[in-house]
Amino acid sequence: MICSKVPVRAWFATLSLGCFGLVAIGLALQTQFRLAPCPFCIFQRLLYLVIGGLALIGFVWPAVRQAWASLIGLLALIGVGVAGYQTWMQAFPELATECGYAEPNLIERLVDWLGMQWPSMFLATGFCTSKEWVFLSLSMANWSMLIFAGIAVYAMFFLGRKA
Repeated sequence: MICSKVPVRAWFATLSLGCFGLVAIGLALQTQFRLAPCPFCIFQRLLYLVIGGLALIGFVWPAVRQAWASLIGLLALIGVGVAGYQTWMQAFPELATECGYAEPNLIERLVDWLGMQWPSMFLATGFCTSKEWVFLSLSMANWSMLIFAGIAVYAMFFLGRKA
């Protein structure tokens, strides 16, 4: 199988570059179209950065690849959940009670703190129920859910791979 011939470090490097690239694309879209990211959008951005960082560590230190892949898979599943919840909020905004409509939850408090530390990267100014950017009939939350699911599959495939 061709996938088994790809070096372990190449898998991690590809994932790391992909995650950092997604964050760069998100920032470019935010600037270009003057999008107002919501707390869940920013939290997903943070997850991409952490996954990319773990993949970079896996590239540098591949000896414990199973641990890195497990953490990456877990974070990707959390990302699927957050993006999925945001997708639901966008589909049923009248039922949504979070992201600006209620007392801040843990994610919103973390994002608020990060936004004060590094506003250009983490400042949340929008609502989770709004769909400001749509491509091929999918909102950014929809795309993010699909990408996180892909990362989770990527991590599971990597975990099942022989050394």
